[in-house]
Amino acid sequence: MSEQVIFYDLANQQGTAWSLNPWKTRLILNYKNIPYKTEWIEYPDLAPKLQALGIPPNDPSAPGYFTPYSSPAIRYASGSCGMDSWPIAHELEKQYPSPSLHLDDPIVVQMRDHVSNIMKPLVAHLLPKVPDVILNPVSAKYFNDTRAQVFGMTLQEMERTMATEQAWEDAKPPAREVGKWLRMDGAGPFFLGKTVSYADFILVAFFQMLKRIGQSELERYLALDEAFPKVYEACGKWLEKED
Repeated sequence: MSEQVIFYDLANQQGTAWSLNPWKTRLILNYKNIPYKTEWIEYPDLAPKLQALGIPPNDPSAPGYFTPYSSPAIRYASGSCGMDSWPIAHELEKQYPSPSLHLDDPIVVQMRDHVSNIMKPLVAHLLPKVPDVILNPVSAKYFNDTRAQVFGMTLQEMERTMATEQAWEDAKPPAREVGKWLRMDGAGPFFLGKTVSYADFILVAFFQMLKRIGQSELERYLALDEAFPKVYEACGKWLEKED
């Protein structure tokens, strides 16, 4: 392995990472201290770019499938390429086994499958802000158009009709479930006590996305469980490299 790792992330106004799934991979790269360069890609250019790299489309039966081509994607130091945070995590663990992500621990799959549950109640509070606060115009239009197709309404209509206080109430049960898992070991601050794992990175990637969308959204979510600020702070050093 001699080439530099290239990490393909979603372009935005600030030139720093913002999205949940790319942050999962970026946290791994930072945690394992793998040298890498970020290449920013606008939403409409994502599929053509990744196709040109020879990456096959996402498996429709894979966990969390949304679209044939998505970010994150990566060119490994070997020159081969991959896409989707879950298989990328396993490949990076294989290529750089230390320090470990503890991918074989059951809590990792639990958090992988649960992150959609913690985000779903707040979609109407979060997604409508993304085009205005984060994305460049070309990606903002793409984001607005594609999400309107998915949800059957514009993001503005979604925000007007669904961004309610009840949505925050609905966010509390899945958040409490995560808090319970964080306290199972007892020692904290991580799911595995004093040992960080990929489960922590999945959760913290969600927190970091909230921060980029709005500090008030982040603070309100962190207040849902006393364990959340602790794990977020404990992962802070792996959030520093964001471009």
